Amino acid sequence: MDTKYWFVDKTVENLQSYPQLVEAAQLLKEKQAVAFPTETVYGLGADATSDEAVDKIYKAKGRPSDNPLIVHIADEVQLEMLAEEIPDMVRALIKAFWPGPLTLILKVKKGKLSQKVTAGLDTVGIRMPAHPVALALIRLAGFPIAAPSANRSGKPSPTTAGHVRRDLDGKIAGIVDGGETGVGVESTVLDCTADTPVILRPGGITKEQLEEVIGEVQLDPGLENENVARPKAPGMKYTHYAPNAPVYLVDGGVPFMQRLIDERRENGENVGAVVTEETAGEIRADTVAVCGRRSSLETVAHHLYDSLRSFDDQDVDVIFCETFPRKGIGQAIMNRLEKAAGHRLISENPSGR
Repeated sequence: MDTKYWFVDKTVENLQSYPQLVEAAQLLKEKQAVAFPTETVYGLGADATSDEAVDKIYKAKGRPSDNPLIVHIADEVQLEMLAEEIPDMVRALIKAFWPGPLTLILKVKKGKLSQKVTAGLDTVGIRMPAHPVALALIRLAGFPIAAPSANRSGKPSPTTAGHVRRDLDGKIAGIVDGGETGVGVESTVLDCTADTPVILRPGGITKEQLEEVIGEVQLDPGLENENVARPKAPGMKYTHYAPNAPVYLVDGGVPFMQRLIDERRENGENVGAVVTEETAGEIRADTVAVCGRRSSLETVAHHLYDSLRSFDDQDVDVIFCETFPRKGIGQAIMNRLEKAAGHRLISENPSGR
């Protein structure tokens, strides 16, 4: 397949008249899959109402069919079309966080979406992205767009069009290049069908931010369980975000991480390290990727996937990575790193955990 590539300047006024976006929307109408930027990561979009179109997402990504897809909308009219009911709590969340990196799990109206989107569930995850190119593309298409991250299943999510091209060139109809994404990790997924709302996937909106608006919010136990029988949200069941080399999370100080690195290098292995700006000058490894500042975890979230992807070009044998506090956006960062590492963690003080 010849993958078309368009650059779209997100600062241009009246994006809906942009010829490149009109062409991309036409391919969506023809039941093709097209990658596009959001404020979180790049998504691989297709008509959420069409089995034929959604099949192309699963095929291009190599994605398991029991892993549901998030539906992207451009306005609340589309939400009313898809959701069985919209409680006052949900409306409060929409007012506070939409457009933005928050996906709401709601009861879905029968017959409105492809069952391949919901993986046979009676619920669906819906969000309104805070990216002008994404919103313009959805409006031009005229239907809700199902869109997981635009990468091969299991690999780090793409935060640039170049990442998408590397994974999916020749496998999808087109890539809309709207520049680097902002947040860097996917949206928070919040199950609004429970008595107390439950975070199924931490992301760009934190637990603390949600609780400021609606009160108590719980974290789903499935976040710690790799054996979820039937995931209600993307990222709950399968290994995700992993570079080619195995990743080990390191809970300990710089000397402890350096000792781990030195042991592997003495055995002849090529070692990579993911570190923050604060420790980068103290770590010696074959390849060092700086993922941001520990003093500003938002920068870590922004650079995380690019850091993990960078090792695939360096032929490393193993990667050691710093760990982060599970507060605010740190919850999402650690969720992604634990998935990338397959929950492999080396602690300097195991008995103290």
